[in-house]
Amino acid sequence: MAISSLGVGSSILTQDVLDQLREADEAAQITPIDYELANENDKQDAMDVIDASMTNFVDSINQIKTATLWDERSATVSSGTSVEVSALSKTDVQDFTINVNQLATKQIEQSAAFTGATEVVDAAAGSFDLQVGAGAPITINYAAGATLDDIKDLINAEAGDLVDATIVQLNTGEYHLMLSSAQTGADTNISVTGATLDARLTTGLTEVQAGQNAMFTFNGGATVYERSSNEVDDLITGLNMTFKETGFSAVSIAQDRTSILEKFDSFVEKYNSAISELDKMTKISVDDDRGIFSSDSTIKGMKRDIEDLLYKVGGGVGSMIDYGFDIDKEGVMTLDKTVLEKAMDDNPTNVQSFFSGGDFTKADGSVVAVTGAFTEMSTIIEGYTKTNKMLDQLNESITQNISSLEDRKLSAIERLDAKYEIMAKQWAAYDLIISQFNSASSMFTELANASSKDS
Repeated sequence: MAISSLGVGSSILTQDVLDQLREADEAAQITPIDYELANENDKQDAMDVIDASMTNFVDSINQIKTATLWDERSATVSSGTSVEVSALSKTDVQDFTINVNQLATKQIEQSAAFTGATEVVDAAAGSFDLQVGAGAPITINYAAGATLDDIKDLINAEAGDLVDATIVQLNTGEYHLMLSSAQTGADTNISVTGATLDARLTTGLTEVQAGQNAMFTFNGGATVYERSSNEVDDLITGLNMTFKETGFSAVSIAQDRTSILEKFDSFVEKYNSAISELDKMTKISVDDDRGIFSSDSTIKGMKRDIEDLLYKVGGGVGSMIDYGFDIDKEGVMTLDKTVLEKAMDDNPTNVQSFFSGGDFTKADGSVVAVTGAFTEMSTIIEGYTKTNKMLDQLNESITQNISSLEDRKLSAIERLDAKYEIMAKQWAAYDLIISQFNSASSMFTELANASSKDS
């Protein structure tokens, strides 16, 4: 920083005085703009928090307002261990029994014994055919001097989608090629034919396990059903069953209330989170806790509309209060799931219609088409949150205010820079004049003092 010589001549018009005047002007002209800028930037940060809270809140509403929520299913085995089950959405709600008489199995063949995995099975090059069930045979070529291990690798490479080939050692110096069908079922018989291939791999194959179909009865009926696999997905539409062992099992397919109630819990949680943030930001106080949007009509209006949701929605056929929802004196929402589940037990169709839309049957037997409480909520909230709606407009207003204030601050700084540049030049000129006067005065004083001594 350059050292200023301002005031050297006069000791009055100094740089310190000029700096003090500049500070006073900045306090009057710049500082108020800085305060406004800080406030607008705080609003912008607060809007980010509001946007995040409202996005979470809207997402929780959207999860419930769709009718597909009520299509979720749970499938449980209430007794027995012979089957595992899972159900897709919209699977018919029902209870049934299944008795697994026989599991589906794979065909397993074992070759005659070899002395080792590297024992040569054919000194010359050749080929053989491998066939599974009624499928077309697969011709596999091998090179001269092929070993048992080479044959295993060739089968896995050429026919691995039909057969799994492995080599097992049953005793010292006793190795066998094991061929297992990739699929289960009765039509999985494995055969290997080849005129030049070692007979231990063709006619020497021994069945270890026969491929067979799964066999079961349904709902206590006498009819025995067969499937080639233990994975059964074509008995009941949307239901997947896996047979684990033989025996009896009872199965129940029901509406997945756990999933439904989790989404209701999420709605309550996101509501309370959004209201908590809005409470802090709209708080009216004379102290430092005053909310950043305490005087903003948009945010305060959105808060009021959210607080009124429980009492506004319902399509004229009821209130969310009827289904266990409530708001305490602190503004916190709660859900009594016992009340909600009882309503779901008593009239599941009405509950679904009330929340997600559909035909609602009133106490007098009349039917009313309603749009759904959560669809109504979504419409109200989206008036604030959708693109180019109120929150976007408020965000844009804040951004414009910040830009305008930054322009005002820059202009004010430029005006002060110009003003004090001129003042510095003027003061330097005045300082020179004062310095000259001081020099002349000193000279006259010295002359007067000298004259006085002479007389």
